[in-house]
Amino acid sequence: MPIVTFHKNGQTYRDEVQPKTNLVVRAGIKAYPYPHLKYECGMGKCSKCATRVIAGAEHLPPPNWKEKKQLGERLEQGWRLTCQLWIEHDIELLQE
Repeated sequence: MPIVTFHKNGQTYRDEVQPKTNLVVRAGIKAYPYPHLKYECGMGKCSKCATRVIAGAEHLPPPNWKEKKQLGERLEQGWRLTCQLWIEHDIELLQE
């Protein structure tokens, strides 16, 4: 099962998740530790859930049109919309 390492506000949260997990969905149901994830719409419209992928980006699908529209040049710096990602491999994320 994938391990998610999530950095926010100087703290690190680590949890094992089921394959094909969406972290915004887990945050919405208050599944620890992802209530700390900043998000709003969950549909790729607001970009509040933008996170920088520190490790594991090679396992993610290419950015979709919503991510391209919302993140623009930040995509090149490793940013993704967490609401658009379904985790299937270990990943490390940073949200500022």
